[in-house]
Amino acid sequence: QVQLVESGGGLVQAGGSLRLSCAASAFSYYVMGWFRQAPGKERAFIAAINRVDSNTDYADSVKGRFTISRDNAKNTVYLQMNSLKPEDTAVYYCAASSRSVTYSRRQARQYNYWGQGTQVTVSS
Repeated sequence: QVQLVESGGGLVQAGGSLRLSCAASAFSYYVMGWFRQAPGKERAFIAAINRVDSNTDYADSVKGRFTISRDNAKNTVYLQMNSLKPEDTAVYYCAASSRSVTYSRRQARQYNYWGQGTQVTVSS
């Protein structure tokens, strides 16, 4: 059974750091991404990484503060979040695509598997 298991969310003060993990089981992904959804807002793209060449992409709002990486041996992707701001508060979702990129890595429809979400809260 395909699963994406997220971990690493929590409460942190502004300026602090957190690292999210997303472990994929039972399949190999082509690309994995992170999205987030704040209360009352739509789910938004954060970052993505290709399995084969590690090519990455970031939303402008997190560029320079967040880093996405992967460990193929563990079939796991990480999101290192530094210099966190209160506006980063959201539920963070990892997503994986078992198919080659057809749409954009920034679009939710590219991904056919989703994690359960993990809460990140940044206090001011």
